[in-house]
Amino acid sequence: NISHITGNASDDTKRILGDPGSFFQIRRPEEVRAPIFGESITQRIQVTEISVNKKPEEDKKLEGRVVMELDVEEDMLNGGGNIHGGCSAFLVDVCSSVALAALNLETSGHLNLSVSQSLNIVYHSPAQMGDRLRLVNTTLTLGARAHSARTEIWNVTHHRLVVSGTHIKMAPSTLKSAL
Repeated sequence: NISHITGNASDDTKRILGDPGSFFQIRRPEEVRAPIFGESITQRIQVTEISVNKKPEEDKKLEGRVVMELDVEEDMLNGGGNIHGGCSAFLVDVCSSVALAALNLETSGHLNLSVSQSLNIVYHSPAQMGDRLRLVNTTLTLGARAHSARTEIWNVTHHRLVVSGTHIKMAPSTLKSAL
């Protein structure tokens, strides 16, 4: 059911990307039977908006925007009781990838495989168990080889920025056979 997802993206894009847990789960290799890394977290992410708009800085370019929400639960915490930095980086990776996928689907009608090249993460404030997070993901570029997006993770409960990050992705190189 995509009725709760706002934004101007097509219903097809909302159906494909509106459930990140399913979206990433169906892309795992067939031989992998166990849960993949972070699967329990991605299954809890709720997409609230998928949009494609003109970039404010350059009206001949488009940007994808995907907003998601998630409650901090025990499997996301570090020993101090706050969201783990690795979990925050994982969320930036996964959620920014969905924004790139949305723009790609809306502009080309298909998904292009890409892999992470770099993540730049800034930790601003903690989030604790039970806090509601809003993840705002916006594409920066969607080129032929390089793609980039930014993510802001906001603590809705305490009205503060938790994490900001930039994710750069690239088309994967082809595997060379071993000689």
